[in-house]
Amino acid sequence: MPRLAANLTMMFTEVPFLDRFEAAADNGFKAVEFLFPYEHRPEEIAERIQRLRLEVALFNMPPGDWTAGERGMAAIPGREAEFARNAGIALAYARALGVKRVHAMSGITRGFDADKCRNTFIANMRTACDMFAPDGITILVEALNTRDVPGYFVALQEEAANLCAAVERPNIAVQFDLYHAQIMDGDLTRLAERLNGRFAHVQIASVPERHEPDTGEVDYGHMLGVLDRLGYEGFVGCEYNPRNGTVAGLGWTRPWLGG
Repeated sequence: MPRLAANLTMMFTEVPFLDRFEAAADNGFKAVEFLFPYEHRPEEIAERIQRLRLEVALFNMPPGDWTAGERGMAAIPGREAEFARNAGIALAYARALGVKRVHAMSGITRGFDADKCRNTFIANMRTACDMFAPDGITILVEALNTRDVPGYFVALQEEAANLCAAVERPNIAVQFDLYHAQIMDGDLTRLAERLNGRFAHVQIASVPERHEPDTGEVDYGHMLGVLDRLGYEGFVGCEYNPRNGTVAGLGWTRPWLGG
């Protein structure tokens, strides 16, 4: 049975961010995720998740200048010190919120030397893994499709898994986003079987529009069943843009959330 987590960066945007926790809980979610919590004090978020008995499944490290198009820096040579500082910021939030999975975005590496980027990525991820390991936190690596994020360092799921292996740390794993995977890799059932044991978080959205997962070309009822068959017990993040309002589109969740 999948443990659905509402992505509060993309869902319940009808209300301010700090009010989305209650909106998610009111609609049956027991867990949430979000991209970046850093505009709010960790104590503000912690109060809400404790009061509402929510679990935070995941968030991202600071990505650099998001509005300028930056998407992380783990693989960008020359920004190692900034990456380490951002990892420290993320660790403080993870501790305050009891989060056990943090996504370190790799960055747009188009125009950089590929070998230097790979070496930078491995070194930075080792730094992050070693920082987070004492708290039992896993660092996640996500492949992003080249249609939405041209030039991103890692675009294929098995490439992400191989990079995790190259880091040689026990607390690193793939963030298996089936939306990106369908666009870039396809053959999702066999892909999930090959990656089984190497991913620690899953995300879903319809393809190609990135709306509710009960539309589009992927049969998510089937894929959630595949994850169950494979013994996956982690969270499934609902990282999609609601088509016509968040609550109006939640009918697909009822087999898993009830109501």
